[in-house]
Amino acid sequence: QVQLVESGGGFVQAGGSLKLACVASGTIFTIHDMGWYRLAPGKQRETVATLDSFGNTKYLDSVKGRFTISRGNTGHTVYLQMNDLKPEDTAIYYCNIVARERQWNSPQSYWGQGTQVTASS
Repeated sequence: QVQLVESGGGFVQAGGSLKLACVASGTIFTIHDMGWYRLAPGKQRETVATLDSFGNTKYLDSVKGRFTISRGNTGHTVYLQMNDLKPEDTAIYYCNIVARERQWNSPQSYWGQGTQVTASS
């Protein structure tokens, strides 16, 4: 089994910064894609940022230039550096990875438990 543990959420004033971390543990043969998603009350889930195994990144238009997704040196950690936070960034942020537990397994999607980010005006 693969477990994801997130950290780094919290409360900041608008314009502040937070850095989210998501550590994957358990039986992992390889991680293909990693990403951060968010869910705000009354809104649909949004794909905030993704990072594939080739290092390609994609960002939600509203966070471009403010958020940066990156992968840790061990390859089992994904970060989301969030700068210039705005009230509309307030949401629960979830990390996701697509990984294979063993070489012969098909890739599976795994989710973290979520971490609250609140940016107050």
